[in-house]
Amino acid sequence: MITDRIDAVTRITPEFQSARLRAPKSVKIEISPRCNYRCGFCALRTRVSQPKWDIDFELFKRMTREMREAGVEEIGVFYLGESFMNPRLLVDCIAYLKSEIGMPYVFLTSNASMAFPEAVEACMAAGLDSLKWSCNAADEAQFEKIMGVSGKLFYESLENIRETWTIRQAKGYKTGLYASSIQYDGEQQGKMEALLADKVRPYVDQHYWLPLYSMGAFATQREEELGYRPTAGNQGRIGALREPLPCWSAFTEGHVTAEGKLSACCFDATSKWTMGDLNTQHFMDAWNSPAFVELRAAHLRKDVTGTVCESCIAYG
Repeated sequence: MITDRIDAVTRITPEFQSARLRAPKSVKIEISPRCNYRCGFCALRTRVSQPKWDIDFELFKRMTREMREAGVEEIGVFYLGESFMNPRLLVDCIAYLKSEIGMPYVFLTSNASMAFPEAVEACMAAGLDSLKWSCNAADEAQFEKIMGVSGKLFYESLENIRETWTIRQAKGYKTGLYASSIQYDGEQQGKMEALLADKVRPYVDQHYWLPLYSMGAFATQREEELGYRPTAGNQGRIGALREPLPCWSAFTEGHVTAEGKLSACCFDATSKWTMGDLNTQHFMDAWNSPAFVELRAAHLRKDVTGTVCESCIAYG
């Protein structure tokens, strides 16, 4: 079950309750920092302009090899952007992880709108272990309001979800198929349940709910406009919420931007939480950089006053 893996990463076990750490269980790497959505709740909206360069493949190979040698067992081939913006690079990255360095588990989250069947099948054939869809709008009108793009993509995403299931069933690929949705308030919940029952749950192995994250304090700027209140920090999934301090994303999972920067935050769209540069540093040197060690120590004290995490809604 995908939720078992999620819970294993968001749980800070005793071995990770330290400022200096062994390699994380999981690392998410941004294949493409670009996205075709402009979701009202997403930290990507804080970027003045969309980045134009996707990750350098040679950098990707070097740092993932370092991660595997250090003991990382799961790689997410996404971070903030939509990885299907560059499907060829995405497939190459998956193939390298599975065939060249033997990464045990490779996973991906996508908004589905650009996951055309040929690209999805290539990902499955390359060895992708898990593909999760983000489904956060109940109808075309809500989609256009919250995702900020044409409602045409709403229908394309649902069609791609159905087509992916059909491909897997016909070809026998082992990729797990999942979906998550933000649990909004009020009547939205009923609308989402109806959509999921008809268009999503029949085509995935498991669906689960997420809170509306604060996205590093960003979502508070959009609360009034969208009409939904964000939860504190990143507390994991509904049903297994974690305390906001210490924040698990600084302890059990690495986050790497397409530029090769290691971040302490799972919603760092503006490099505010950069702890190291993998263009010039070994992964473990960045993972235990002085800045990262100091930040983790503050989290363990449950006092992030004066740190880059101070402005997060979790602490104010």
